[in-house]
Amino acid sequence: MNLFLSFSLINGITATVLGIFVFFKDRKSLINKTFFLMSLGVAIWSFSYCKWLLVEEREIALFWSRMLNFGATLIPIFYLHWIFSLLDLVKKKRKLLFLGYLMTFVFLCFSFTPYYIKSVKPTLSFPYWPQAGPLYICFLFLGYFGLVGYGLYQLFKTRKTSFGDKRAQIDYVILGSIMGFGGGSTNFPLMFGISLLPPVGQPLIALYVIILTFAITRYHLFGIIVILTELLVAVIGLVMIIQIFIAPNLLWRLINGIVFVLFIIVGYYLIRATIREIRRREEMEKLSLQLKAANVELDKLSKAKSEFISIASHQLRTPLSIVKGYISMILGETYGALPKTAKRPLENVYKSNERLINLVNNLLNISRIESGRMEFEPEKISIEEIIDGVVFDLRINAEKKKLYLKWKKPEPSLPKILLDKDKMRQVILNLVDNAIKYTQQGGITIKLLIANCKLLIAIADTGEGMTKEDLGKIFESFSRGTVGTRAYTEGAGLGLYIARRFVEMHNGKIWAESEGKGKGSTFYIELPMIC
Repeated sequence: MNLFLSFSLINGITATVLGIFVFFKDRKSLINKTFFLMSLGVAIWSFSYCKWLLVEEREIALFWSRMLNFGATLIPIFYLHWIFSLLDLVKKKRKLLFLGYLMTFVFLCFSFTPYYIKSVKPTLSFPYWPQAGPLYICFLFLGYFGLVGYGLYQLFKTRKTSFGDKRAQIDYVILGSIMGFGGGSTNFPLMFGISLLPPVGQPLIALYVIILTFAITRYHLFGIIVILTELLVAVIGLVMIIQIFIAPNLLWRLINGIVFVLFIIVGYYLIRATIREIRRREEMEKLSLQLKAANVELDKLSKAKSEFISIASHQLRTPLSIVKGYISMILGETYGALPKTAKRPLENVYKSNERLINLVNNLLNISRIESGRMEFEPEKISIEEIIDGVVFDLRINAEKKKLYLKWKKPEPSLPKILLDKDKMRQVILNLVDNAIKYTQQGGITIKLLIANCKLLIAIADTGEGMTKEDLGKIFESFSRGTVGTRAYTEGAGLGLYIARRFVEMHNGKIWAESEGKGKGSTFYIELPMIC
């Protein structure tokens, strides 16, 4: 009994002090006001519990048992109102709140009648345990479990979309609620003559108060840090004032008075600094939440962009392929002889159509890569065979510009490695083709090296070269070097980005080196090998 009495007294005092502190911190805040009301309900229940434990007469015990249940009846609706204000749901749920208050008012009207608490009788070690009336059953289902359960549901629902301190606050409120209301529910079976569990409501309510106090202190609900700072300054200031009056002589009073003034000045700046720090932290949290929300929105936009590119590319590729086929047949004189004056324009149309097809293919590749739909089909193949095919296909382009295209095959031949043939061919084809486009004199040299169980492909040209700024961005999408933009104006800046992503799919690396403008460039592809 002494243990229950101690817990009840602690709960009542803690709920009263915490509720008053929070209320006077911001009397206009609905969150603070509803928390105060909930604390008031806990205080009425706890102090009445203390009185009920101490009485020895049956009629007085019945009165205090009804009084403690009067406080218990207030707690669920004030708790739900506090949860709604904490989650900013009051306006949205005002009809439900009105019904909850109306129902609670009806229960309170009957709380001192036999319909609510009909009697008291000895139960376990308690001489006067309250016995529930018929209306109390309605309170349990509609009020206690109904209102509290709905509040917990809203907490769990909001928790899914919360971040940072807000989520931590909700976690501790959920934990405290489960401990407090779960403990309180152990009192109810005894009210119906069922002795399944001991009534551990008061000890668990104490844990609820401790958890909620920790949540308030650790995650600054209600600005409790400012409250505690102000309280500390006020208490120390009061002690100093007392010391002034009880000082043994005038000199000590003067000294204590000076110390008191200095302390008040320091305390004032301490409180201001605490308020500034809390506001700064709150601003940082708001900014963090805004950034997270912006990232979510950017992810949505990125997915929408990829889907749009994919759909648009598919829609464009079919008519472009048809145009290509018809122009090829016209140039091949399938439909009859072609006038000499029409041949050159049609060849230009054919080349432009080819560039559009390549652009659409690149856009499709980017869409598949970014959406994770790009398939990777590795097989054991010789990298030399891939390079042979690329050199064969592009040799004519090099000869037209009077450039050399040297392919220095290693001796002996290198072992086969796991590669996606089509993707690696596209990478090397793109690099060699770019080298031909951006080289006006000299030529291109391709080499293969093996070092530290890694295959290194080097494609060097004697072309325009690149600046350090160009080297840092050429592998990004829609990005081209400044020199390359002037030398070849028709590129879209997608080829090297796709090449980088394809090489990364092979767990490899790709980079470029150049000594500067007019000094050529060398592109390197590094691929892992099994040694």
